[in-house]
Amino acid sequence: MKKILFFLALYFSVSIAAQEYASVSQLPDYAVLKTKMKLDDAVTKADTPAEFPGGMETFKKQFAEKMDVIDVKSKQINTRIYFIVEKTGYVRYVTAVSNNKQHGQAAEVAVRRLFVRWKPATINGEPVRYLYTFPLTLKKY
Repeated sequence: MKKILFFLALYFSVSIAAQEYASVSQLPDYAVLKTKMKLDDAVTKADTPAEFPGGMETFKKQFAEKMDVIDVKSKQINTRIYFIVEKTGYVRYVTAVSNNKQHGQAAEVAVRRLFVRWKPATINGEPVRYLYTFPLTLKKY
């Protein structure tokens, strides 16, 4: 029962939106990201952003299923997950920045467990490396 409530809370409290910045260096976590990711030629804006097969509702559902249950002691956990959707559609360099290390690690693992090829982002009809930002907020009720 506890696990079901956790997944329901996670599913309904996950806010997903690709945030667009003019440059990768303008990201709030740029200092951390440049040490963990290969950001060369990655873009945060595209004519067509990267897209999960089945849309974001499918992504939210599959992400919640893959996320490990962790013991949440704080009232709210804020995590931003970053990853590159390569020109081929494969996800690489998954990195989470969180106010709870254990939750950040669990979120990274959940994204890595989704062995799904995305539809790559395009600019002028050509696929590009797209830095995807996935904000995640978990609230304890």
